Amino acid sequence: DGETASLPLPKVNVVDMREELKGGNRSAISKALQDALGKVIEKGQQAILYLNRRGTSTYVFCRECGHVLRCPRCDQTLTYHNNQNALICHTCNYRRQMPQKCPKCGSSQIRQYGLGTEGVEKLVQEIFPKTRTLRWDWETTRQKGAHEIILSHFANHRADILIGTQMLAKGLDLPLVTLVGVILADVGLSLPDYRAGERVFQLLSQVAGRAGRSPLGGMVIFQTFQPEHYAIQAAALHDFTGFVRRELEFRKELGYPPYSRLVKLEFRDVNQEKAESAAKEFAGLVKTWIEQGGYRATEIMGPAPCFFARQAGSFRWQVILKGPDPALILKDKPLGNAHISVDPLSLL
Repeated sequence: DGETASLPLPKVNVVDMREELKGGNRSAISKALQDALGKVIEKGQQAILYLNRRGTSTYVFCRECGHVLRCPRCDQTLTYHNNQNALICHTCNYRRQMPQKCPKCGSSQIRQYGLGTEGVEKLVQEIFPKTRTLRWDWETTRQKGAHEIILSHFANHRADILIGTQMLAKGLDLPLVTLVGVILADVGLSLPDYRAGERVFQLLSQVAGRAGRSPLGGMVIFQTFQPEHYAIQAAALHDFTGFVRRELEFRKELGYPPYSRLVKLEFRDVNQEKAESAAKEFAGLVKTWIEQGGYRATEIMGPAPCFFARQAGSFRWQVILKGPDPALILKDKPLGNAHISVDPLSLL
């Protein structure tokens, strides 16, 4: 891989999807991406279209101005829950109804976002009827050995466009791939976790490295409703240092690691009410311990349902402690059946 390592990083083109809508293109594939795909197919080369699966169809934003609905109490993204037609904060449990209009610009173009690989494949086939497509997602890779089969098909040029949610960011050597399109670069940014920006930056940087690492050169297109977001800007410029600087400013402002430490206490039960009441009861105890021990710099967030509210048949609720050393408060205390993570990698 020495040869590809010395090749320059590909140019990244950031497409503002708000402008696409204003120009009358309601499709999930921008004009720029359509043109680029057309050229790649014409030259007998290959393209990858990547969808970030995490957070699909959960967050709500304005397609006019790009404003994402956030919790007024803790600035985390609100998640749309279809069964309740409500927006919920997974950090502090704040709830509100789905608004009719954007609170920022007043537009009625306020939507929850959702698009799967099948939808994208259908679109591609409508625009380029003769093109051979392959899907690489949870559904197509369930069977043992499916990953290898799909990849070998693509590597042997039995398809022109690979559309996927999984593993596409991993280090694949595909010399004919000269275009990578990220269908919606901001999906992961809107997950209610302080490390969301870091994960999106890492992912986009990896995905961007998949194109143009061939002597044929290449191009990457990030489609986004938030082109001004620093994680997207930095990934487009391959600017690691710039990203770290901005990310640390944001963490410092909100008192997140590395400027504080976190402890996540998770309560699981097959009965939703029991999980909720265990979390509430425990949060009450922690409040008392904070007051008794004089830990004024420690803050309790929650209790709230976890973002992935149900896993393996159990309902999940969480209480998060944020402060200089929140684990100290719990030392020698009765913790019941709480699942504890100190400095968790994710708050989802």
